[in-house]
Amino acid sequence: MRIEETAVPDAYRIMPKLLTDPRGSFHESYRYDLLAAETGHHFVPRQVNYSASARNTVRGLHGVAIPPGQAKLVSCVRGALLDVVVDVRVGSPTFGQHATTVLDARGGRAVFVAEGLAHGFVALTDDTCISYLCSTEYVPGTQLDLRAFDPELALPWGRWLTGEPVLSSKDAVAPTVAEAAELGLLPTYEQCVSLYGRRVAQNAA
Repeated sequence: MRIEETAVPDAYRIMPKLLTDPRGSFHESYRYDLLAAETGHHFVPRQVNYSASARNTVRGLHGVAIPPGQAKLVSCVRGALLDVVVDVRVGSPTFGQHATTVLDARGGRAVFVAEGLAHGFVALTDDTCISYLCSTEYVPGTQLDLRAFDPELALPWGRWLTGEPVLSSKDAVAPTVAEAAELGLLPTYEQCVSLYGRRVAQNAA
């Protein structure tokens, strides 16, 4: 597989090597050793989630407070989606920047999202299913929800929507990045870098 960093540091695209024959295809979607070697992030899944979405569904932007923090490896196992990662780490050199990647079931491409980054997507087909490998278990009350249509972020949802966006009631009223920063909800870049270092130390021990 090939791994490349996106425009958002600590978010990576993972491009698998597809092995095809008359039966179909096979590929590796995740390798602990390769991801750690290429990115410096020691990612050990603790929980696996799936969501299925109708066309034009926008989920996000979502993150997890630090502590505990949560890294994700996301892939599309049915249909297609536009994946979006946003740097919301206060003090980061790329604060407010985003990276987009089209994920579909056929290509097997995935995105690794480190702790402290916000993630969302828009479903490009009906019954799109996304898989999330998560580094921590769900902890009630630690979720960070941010407004996907925050005008200051100017995320490119409109280029991919073919109708009105479908959002949950929670996502529809989520705060903007500026509002979340004022409320002290966003992680700091220093917190995230420290956490990344602890993950490396824990896995080296």
